[in-house]
Amino acid sequence: MKRPIMIVAALATVASASGCASTSNQTKGAVIGATSGGAIGAMIGNATGSTATGLVLGTLVGGTGGAIIGHQMDQQAKEITNNVPNASVARVGEGMDVTFASSVLFSENSDVLTEQARANLTQLAQSLQKYPNTNVLIVGHTDATGTEANDMALSQRRATATKNYLATQGVARSRMRSEGRGSSEPVAPNDNDADRQRNRRVEIAIFASDAFKQQARAQ
Repeated sequence: MKRPIMIVAALATVASASGCASTSNQTKGAVIGATSGGAIGAMIGNATGSTATGLVLGTLVGGTGGAIIGHQMDQQAKEITNNVPNASVARVGEGMDVTFASSVLFSENSDVLTEQARANLTQLAQSLQKYPNTNVLIVGHTDATGTEANDMALSQRRATATKNYLATQGVARSRMRSEGRGSSEPVAPNDNDADRQRNRRVEIAIFASDAFKQQARAQ
């Protein structure tokens, strides 16, 4: 089963258990957070093999605060979808997962950002600056054609290169961290070129900062 289907199924299960009929993105944060968001985040992170998704779902506030955060994330997700070329945006809980194919950001076996990558990430940086009350986790992924050690090192270098470029565009380093996962979190089989290309990607998880969560809870 592919990751988006897993996420939707898990969210639907939580909403059903909570007796909530609404499926809007704005209310998902409230629903999941009110029903032990940390546990749900861990469950979905394990089910999907996605560090980025698991982190977002593990930092839920829930209730009215979660709805406030979710509303901002709805707005930001729309803007990124409309303004950032080549970005695939998935709204998850009270945050989002922005994914770029590695072929968009890097040449083969390279950790040097392409000109196209810089243009795309410049647009993303503008969105991150517009919403300074969020934090960012950047996760690099590879396919499984190389050695485990080489794949892990390459994925980390690519995640670091992405973070460093966003920093040059004004995004505070204190808001960001980067990690490499090598080939350990595939979203498709590694037995054909098309699926291997899907696995080569950089995921950027965007989620509420502690200060934003405190502010939202106080509303």
